Amino acid sequence: MLDNELAVAMSRRAVFRAGSAVAAGLALDPRLAWAAAPSSATRAMWPNVAAMVDGYVDSGKLPEMLATLGWGARAPEVIAKGKEGLDDADPVGIDSLYRLYSMTKPITGMAAMILIDEGRMKLDQPLADILPKFAKMQVQATPDGSLTELVPAQSPITIRNLLTHTAGLGYSIIQKGPLKGAFEDAGVIAGQVSRTKIPGFDRGTPVTSLETFADRLAGLPLVYQPGTQWSYSVGLDLMGRVIEVVSGQSFDSFLQERIFGPTGMTSSYFRVPAAQEKRLTSNYGVIGKLLLPLDPAKNSIFLGQPPFPMGGAGLVSSPRDYDRFMNMLTGFGRIGGKRVMSEAAVRLGTSNLMPPSVSTKGTWMDGQGFGAGGRVGLGEQAGVYGWGGAAGTVAFVDMRRSLRAGLYTQYMPDSSYPVHEQFPKAVVADLTKRKAGA
Repeated sequence: MLDNELAVAMSRRAVFRAGSAVAAGLALDPRLAWAAAPSSATRAMWPNVAAMVDGYVDSGKLPEMLATLGWGARAPEVIAKGKEGLDDADPVGIDSLYRLYSMTKPITGMAAMILIDEGRMKLDQPLADILPKFAKMQVQATPDGSLTELVPAQSPITIRNLLTHTAGLGYSIIQKGPLKGAFEDAGVIAGQVSRTKIPGFDRGTPVTSLETFADRLAGLPLVYQPGTQWSYSVGLDLMGRVIEVVSGQSFDSFLQERIFGPTGMTSSYFRVPAAQEKRLTSNYGVIGKLLLPLDPAKNSIFLGQPPFPMGGAGLVSSPRDYDRFMNMLTGFGRIGGKRVMSEAAVRLGTSNLMPPSVSTKGTWMDGQGFGAGGRVGLGEQAGVYGWGGAAGTVAFVDMRRSLRAGLYTQYMPDSSYPVHEQFPKAVVADLTKRKAGA
């Protein structure tokens, strides 16, 4: 049932499993980059991706699915099928709007990298320098255990820790002990699903500002000692508040001025304007073979003002916009002749930033790296960076080969279908076939 699957739905387990396959499979001849197909031949050039998209829609499992694939500075190739909703006649397209959920995290991570590059904060700077209430944190003696059996934090939380989920912070969609309830009671809730109260998705009433979110989070215990364990967390939501304090701007204004505007991302919102509602897809709950509307476009919770701009899961965007974000990254900070970020900031943000002291054993990240808000490959897999969202979206770049790929659809829980695993494998299969025929 939905209430038992929320944690799985909001997790990125499938993305991690797919990540190593993507990175290994993309170790192909970079000369393949020139072979991007004209739009009329896209399906022929990406047969496995096309078959995946067609299969989900033709079978009735999902009302729509769309993939974008791009090389270098070229416009993306698009494979799309279906309608924006079961009761929506508009065909899905590159300008349709999708709930990104955790695909918001890499954007927030790169916003932080801009400020680090400009010297306005440092990667290994203690968080308490910026948010003093985090100076004397307490840590659960047993992870996810008692809220009263606590020990002092042995080291400070740093900016690096926030970016890489190594701060020891909790997450109400991950924790299973009393800390989960404490997060919800305090309104430290990141992410929204529906206007309707649905068991498993209704986690209480969130606070109404990033400042309050940060202040209340500082009063809750950590799950792990900072810098010791990889643990998915609200670190990128808290980073939104850090960006506000360091930049002197609201978090959403900073994103607009420093990333969305310069990158040409004209359809990325924390709140979808009423005039753009017709482009918004609907989000569905999968129960068996049934699709039940969780967040219908016409009454979407994303049409209203969010409690606060959620840097971990709050953005709605179009495939065109997110492709432009990825294009900017593969251009090492440049897009369309305009510099958005420095090359150094992009290279650092897409590299492995996890502290060497961190253990990943037994976690989703075992044997993998993490950069500024997204997973990164290691060794021969270096250069692959990306993340996925809780409603079926996933996107990644291969910085070495200037490849970018994104998949967009809307359903929960994301464990219902293995799209996060299937899409990277389909991309790799098509590239491998292309290499064999070269």
